[in-house]
Amino acid sequence: MTERQKDRPWLMRTYAGHSTAEASNELYRRNLAKGQTGLSVAFDLPTQTGYDPDHVLARGEVGRVGVPVSHLGDMRRLFQDIPLEQMNTSMTINATAMWLLALYQVVAEEQGADITKLQGTTQNDIVKEYLSRGTHVFPPGPSLRLTTDMIAYTVSHIPKWNPINICSYHLQEAGATPVQEIAYAMSTAIAVLDAVRDSGQVPQERMGDVVGRISFFVNAGVRFVEEMCKMRAFGRIWDKVTRERYGIENPKHRRFRYGVQVNSLGLTEAQPENNVQRIVLEMLAVTLSKDARARAVQLPAWNEALGLPRPWDQQWSLRIQQVLAYESDLLEYDDIFEGSKVVEAKVEQLVADSLAEMGRIEEMGGAMAAVESGYLKSQLVSSHAERRARIESGQEKIVGVNIFEGTEPNPLTADLDTAIQTVDPAVEARVVEALRDWRDTRYQPPFNHPRPCKALERLKEAARGTDNLMEATLECARAGVTTGEWAGALREVFGEFRAPTGVSSAPVAVPAEEGSTLERVRRKVDLTAKDLGVGKLRFLVGKPGLDGHSNGAEQIAVRARDAGFEVVYQGIRLTPEQIVDAALAEDVHAVGLSILSGSHAQLVPDVLERLRVAGATDIPVIAGGIIPSGDAEQLRAAGVAAVFTPKDFDITGIIGRIVDEIRTANKLDPLEVPA
Repeated sequence: MTERQKDRPWLMRTYAGHSTAEASNELYRRNLAKGQTGLSVAFDLPTQTGYDPDHVLARGEVGRVGVPVSHLGDMRRLFQDIPLEQMNTSMTINATAMWLLALYQVVAEEQGADITKLQGTTQNDIVKEYLSRGTHVFPPGPSLRLTTDMIAYTVSHIPKWNPINICSYHLQEAGATPVQEIAYAMSTAIAVLDAVRDSGQVPQERMGDVVGRISFFVNAGVRFVEEMCKMRAFGRIWDKVTRERYGIENPKHRRFRYGVQVNSLGLTEAQPENNVQRIVLEMLAVTLSKDARARAVQLPAWNEALGLPRPWDQQWSLRIQQVLAYESDLLEYDDIFEGSKVVEAKVEQLVADSLAEMGRIEEMGGAMAAVESGYLKSQLVSSHAERRARIESGQEKIVGVNIFEGTEPNPLTADLDTAIQTVDPAVEARVVEALRDWRDTRYQPPFNHPRPCKALERLKEAARGTDNLMEATLECARAGVTTGEWAGALREVFGEFRAPTGVSSAPVAVPAEEGSTLERVRRKVDLTAKDLGVGKLRFLVGKPGLDGHSNGAEQIAVRARDAGFEVVYQGIRLTPEQIVDAALAEDVHAVGLSILSGSHAQLVPDVLERLRVAGATDIPVIAGGIIPSGDAEQLRAAGVAAVFTPKDFDITGIIGRIVDEIRTANKLDPLEVPA
């Protein structure tokens, strides 16, 4: 047998960034020294949603889930001593993608780089932000224009850059089945390519270059055979769509290019050591099959359900990839699934079902119309509710959560305070102070930036017209404009968008059959309403701050509705003041706050204090999210009635607890509803 040349390994990345540009720069340089072959930048929520760190909505969010980048000075420090011309940098950024790419380009120019050699990806997929992740800013029309302008600009000026990463990753976390994940991602890609083609900015003969730079970012769950078949189906459909709809003849342009982050929200807080084998299985789904192998892989850390991973945890995830690529024989073979009847049948089924769903979306007017009508969101909320019901009933098994729950003491989490990394609360104050200093001194030496007002006026003028917005954005970057100023100028012209929540139209996931747990909880709800002399108990579900991961909040809202509550849910991105105002105006009996970004320590006590000042101490406040046990104790000490974290998977049981807290707060006797 002749020795065949080993394939090159995929790009190995770690999704990283926190606290400050300086701290993140140090982390990047350390990871690169350990053998990481690409950078993947996590931005904090204010940066992702176009707010400066001193904005009221940014409170408690600065530097938590990523790095704050408020202006060119921050971007310089983020990539100090990292030669951008030699890097492959992925930036998880969407609504403000154009702004961050402009800052990146200007820093590269300052380093003396040839910008035509810059390689990397901006995520820039706004559709999934409306559906699952919640960092959208502008309405669908203007958002699509920003994406189109970026694609047209990069094709001409930064030809090796992937200007958009159609991202089905978060769709799976929001409940998407493999068919929905494929269909919604492909429908998004069609909406984007149609917009680029119809904009007139790219001649038809260059459309192959556009298609060739479109990449995808997918999720791989633990059902790794199905996930591997999903990737093969993705590739087939992409080949068909690009050839038939856009006439792309060059097979290299039609290749399905994707990166992957394996499933983070599927990691468990209970027995977190089991997450290591989950991560390995999920990685195999996107590496085993040569014909459907990812171009770049980033793995979460085993302790992500507990809090922020430490550098050592990230190193462990990198080593998992390196062992597979360098110790195993995987890269020595052609596709090991070729000719498998089982795989072929599964792929054909996925392709047929996905094309049918894409046809339905096309009939509605495409992905953007299906977002605005609420169709896509309600489908996801419904799929997610069905999955949660399967987990609660034990039909879908999760080791350590609803099966094999007994465990030895875990030495990895014996000291929880050292098992995760914490962000110093003083970081936010330092970042805010540095931002104010930047605003005061940006026109002076050593920066000597021109006054930003002219650049911002030019940006607004371009936004009102039809000019490509990238040049005006670059001018803003060079003028020392801040992230909040850039987004604020566009908010003035484009307005903002509140996406449909999908809650009201979601079907009942768990029927309240006679003798069922939900039926018992429903009776408790009815009896408590009667005891309080009201028609229905009212429950406000609130998302304070900038955390847009609303899946948990939506599932609680849907189940509370099914248990007989009148639910008030206004969606994401509210201030504590707005939440308390709504609680008082709607005269609710309980408030549930959901936060996954770590800002609970500041925002939840703020809600409690405002309720106290309003004299509404009889409204119990329930908190849920990724909340370390030490923080949970502090929240309870501050007056929170109950704290729920990802290990509390029994949603019906949670609703029952909320009823108990309403009774306690109103000095009613405990209810014993017979089983």
